[in-house]
Amino acid sequence: MNVVTPRAKRTPKDYASDQEVRWCPGCGDYAILKAVQRTLADLEADPDQTVFVSGIGCAARFPYYLATYGFHSIHGRAPAIATGIKLANPALDVWVVTGDGDGLSIGGNHMLHALRRNVDLQILLFNNEIYGLTKGQYSPTSHPGTRSPSSPMGSLDAPVSAAAFALGAGGRFVARSVDTLQKHLPQVLHRAREHRGASLVEIFQNCIVYNDGVFDDFTAREVAEEAQVHVEHGKPLRFGHDRRKGLRLKPGRLELEVVRLGENGVGEGDLLVHDETNRSLAALLAGMSPPQFPVALGVLLCDPAPSYDRAVAEQVATAQARAASRAGTEGQAGEGQVAEGQVAEGQVGDLDALLRQGPTWTVPD
Repeated sequence: MNVVTPRAKRTPKDYASDQEVRWCPGCGDYAILKAVQRTLADLEADPDQTVFVSGIGCAARFPYYLATYGFHSIHGRAPAIATGIKLANPALDVWVVTGDGDGLSIGGNHMLHALRRNVDLQILLFNNEIYGLTKGQYSPTSHPGTRSPSSPMGSLDAPVSAAAFALGAGGRFVARSVDTLQKHLPQVLHRAREHRGASLVEIFQNCIVYNDGVFDDFTAREVAEEAQVHVEHGKPLRFGHDRRKGLRLKPGRLELEVVRLGENGVGEGDLLVHDETNRSLAALLAGMSPPQFPVALGVLLCDPAPSYDRAVAEQVATAQARAASRAGTEGQAGEGQVAEGQVAEGQVGDLDALLRQGPTWTVPD
């Protein structure tokens, strides 16, 4: 009698490739890689059904370091290539790894369409507010005044908010975390993977060489409790080292304000309760920044809708059913017959006939 030995539970090491990891010492990408490998292990993800797609930049080296399938593609086009992969094989678990420059500058248009179409992808956007690979030019998320080789007197551009961009594009899942939050980040990645549709996770990541400490105003250990609010669905928006601070709407205005419990008659019932299905609230949270407000981390929005790849698969199935129905009545007179060389509605296949139907030009020698 054969005895089947259960497969041992996967560990993060099972998702590490044989490639030497090469980022600058101290780069936040190491921490993100560790969090992703831990998440994949917790999910028992099948490496043979998992694909990581990246564009260009420091973050784009990610696929080399994972024992899954991967594509190191071209600048800004990772969402488009990942969309093609998901449509060709909807059973695959497809992740996109991009940076603030790759994803929001040259790739902004591709990112927009992946989000609005709601393609079932997990999009991890590493935001370090700088172009690291090409030696420190300012990026779309850099703040005004950023001095760099491409802005020696300080950037004049208004920055892009990745979360606000995703919400404006119609994204259905928008979340944030920090590279060093090794308990929080895997939890957010779990939620992104559970969501069926486009999931954008903005990860604040430190570039130790070209933009070191750019997020210290809310990530440094000594200020984190006062400068971060970790949002959880159905729970009051509280923060602070003693958990006595909170967020509420200003009376009579659609505007947030920070209040302190016990002061001016403020009680817990006055605080906003996070509703991750509320897009307007997500937009308000995405717009907060120090020093006036804490930075909102966690799932800002989770409002599921049918994914694009699922809708495409259903449309293809409908077309195939129509083609099968027509094939069953082929040769009979009446409705449904088409001229030779033409393609009937719903017909799948015969690309040559499709290209040659209708008026064509013949180019003589």
